[in-house]
Amino acid sequence: MDELQKYISDQQEWSEKTFGTGMRTLGITSHIEKELSEIRAKPDDLEEWIDVIILAIDGYWRAGGKSEELMKRMNDKQAKNFSRTYPFPVSQDVPSEHIRLADIALHEADLSDDNMFGLDH
Repeated sequence: MDELQKYISDQQEWSEKTFGTGMRTLGITSHIEKELSEIRAKPDDLEEWIDVIILAIDGYWRAGGKSEELMKRMNDKQAKNFSRTYPFPVSQDVPSEHIRLADIALHEADLSDDNMFGLDH
């Protein structure tokens, strides 16, 4: 068992004993939102960032994620993100999401010959 797996195992044991079993989706996501507000107020507070990571891991295993699969899943997701196209951020304060092919297809359909000026009929 590597260090991350041991951490998750210990965290899971403590969390189940402290908060009970079950998904706790609303409780966890509400707590993450609270932590995000604290990060916005004090973005250099690394402990608040760690709180979000801990809560995310708690949600991960409660949703059925296995500790021994986490690194592979993170690496797979990272590879997927690296393969995507992202616009350059217009501002530090605006989310930067990847360009979705469905969004491009929808935009192209709006500008098709039947609607070349983007006007609704």
